[in-house]
Amino acid sequence: MARISFHEDALEIDAAIVAEGLGMAPDQVQSEMRAGRMTSVCERGVDSDEGTFRLNFKAGNRRLRLVVDKAGFVIGRSTLTLSDPPGAPQHNL
Repeated sequence: MARISFHEDALEIDAAIVAEGLGMAPDQVQSEMRAGRMTSVCERGVDSDEGTFRLNFKAGNRRLRLVVDKAGFVIGRSTLTLSDPPGAPQHNL
């Protein structure tokens, strides 16, 4: 069963998927998004990528990218942790 679904122009994703990729607890995802400390972008595939979506999540120095098909199944996943520049304030999620 897919834990990502599309409803008209809305996307629903299980917070556990995002939390795992960003290294936080699932119950933090919604509060971090509401506070503006987490952002997300959904991109629709075109041409040879038609029928896929790229979901990007950013929180602090962590990035999560999911590629999903139109049924909501993850077909690609990557995470990235960026180092903070010298002297930057430390953020704990």
